[in-house]
Amino acid sequence: MAFATIDVTKGITGVLPAANATYASLRPNAQSLIINGSMAVAQRGTSFVSEGEQYTLDRFYYEKNNDASVTITQEALTSGNAYENGFSNALKVDVTTADTNFTTNQRAYIEYTIEGQDLQLVKKGTANAEKLTLAFWVKATKTGTNVVRMDANDSGRVCSQSYTISSSNTWEKKVLNFPADTTGVINDDNGKGLRITWGMAAGTNYTSGTLATTWEAETDANTFVGQVNNFDSTSNNFHITGIQLEIGEFTSSTLPAFQHESFGDNLNRCQRYFWKADTSTNARPF
Repeated sequence: MAFATIDVTKGITGVLPAANATYASLRPNAQSLIINGSMAVAQRGTSFVSEGEQYTLDRFYYEKNNDASVTITQEALTSGNAYENGFSNALKVDVTTADTNFTTNQRAYIEYTIEGQDLQLVKKGTANAEKLTLAFWVKATKTGTNVVRMDANDSGRVCSQSYTISSSNTWEKKVLNFPADTTGVINDDNGKGLRITWGMAAGTNYTSGTLATTWEAETDANTFVGQVNNFDSTSNNFHITGIQLEIGEFTSSTLPAFQHESFGDNLNRCQRYFWKADTSTNARPF
């Protein structure tokens, strides 16, 4: 009996979509670089009263140095553009004590960290270094400019890109392109290879320079230039979900589809970083 030959580089259909060409050739059948980008896993809890630095939903860290207070929750979505695109959960930041004046070194942000050994395909520091595309769904009460920073921790090199909240309290999809960096290195280990930081508000120490839209040595003043203050009113909320990081440069029309995982696979990947034992006497499989 003769067996058909399957070209695994093209998939079952025999055609590789043009929009996925760079991504698929670098990471065939790979899992998403961002773990829990759908905000489905929340082992530590679903509500956090944050006065300082802490992990909240799995893999997402909140850091602040200011006078505001917030409550961070795993939000269940039932409507809106993000929900209609397959996302049932989001990370929500609800301002409970406002800070109308972020001075000098004050700041607040949400951070995600990727291990260096998972980023060797970026080829950072070589002539073949890859561009990166970060995409996410976001909703905020405050309109205006927000900033996302990438920090290659091993070489102290950073790059920031801005995006605009156009409509208050409306889910919007953002796609940000980060250039390739032929300088520096990401170590092949389990350390902090890349930190991705979503600015919420920042004082003059972080906003008084020129936004570092190309990779450069870290300078605080160039980090969050133009960042609005999402904490200037207790009416303000900030929501985010559907986070994905792609190798290569994409637009909103060529961006690969978000890689939805089963809850079990998502939880398993999160448990590399945090494992919460179920001590309930009623715990049993279904």
